Amino acid sequence: MSTIRLLVLGAVRQHGRAHGYQVRNDLEYWGAHEWSNAKPGSIYHALKQMAKQGMLLAHEVAPSTAGGPPRTEYELTEAGGAEYFRLLREALASFDQKMDVLSAAIGFMVDLPRAEAVALLRERLGKLSGWRRSVTEYYVPEGGAGQLGHIGEIMGMWVHSADAEAEWTRGLIGRVEGGAYVFAGEGEGFVGVLPLGTENPYGPRP
Repeated sequence: MSTIRLLVLGAVRQHGRAHGYQVRNDLEYWGAHEWSNAKPGSIYHALKQMAKQGMLLAHEVAPSTAGGPPRTEYELTEAGGAEYFRLLREALASFDQKMDVLSAAIGFMVDLPRAEAVALLRERLGKLSGWRRSVTEYYVPEGGAGQLGHIGEIMGMWVHSADAEAEWTRGLIGRVEGGAYVFAGEGEGFVGVLPLGTENPYGPRP
């Protein structure tokens, strides 16, 4: 799973058509530069790479006001849209992804219908439960970490993490089923992008 691909495709999709600085500004506004590898270099590289792969359509527009080369704006192609939703669904349902992948998926989950988002989160719960069972075939939490020496602390950490993630996922499912947030097909939702030219209050500081 490539977090940067999901983030960049999702950010471009929110604008319809966006240049690299807008994508970077949005991701920094969400704090993605703190919890993922969405740094300026990787963002611009992802945009160019996915344009070569046919997932983004590149448009050269007017030269920058600073006198540089023409600014390039990007929009999703049909293939890019399909890849975006594939990555989003995979990330939302998976349990063994790094935290940055799940964070990106939560940021875009409202692009899915509410019922589908809930189904994917329930799938994640089932995978967490199955994985926990596989760990406890060798390690019984009630017996304490010492039953396997200090190596038991590793097992204990895994089980604790699985339990915490399951609890959080159940809470999210409950909130979504209870009507929280605006999902696809339900009307105007939260706008998580900055208007062009707006200073980003959460961007990295020099």
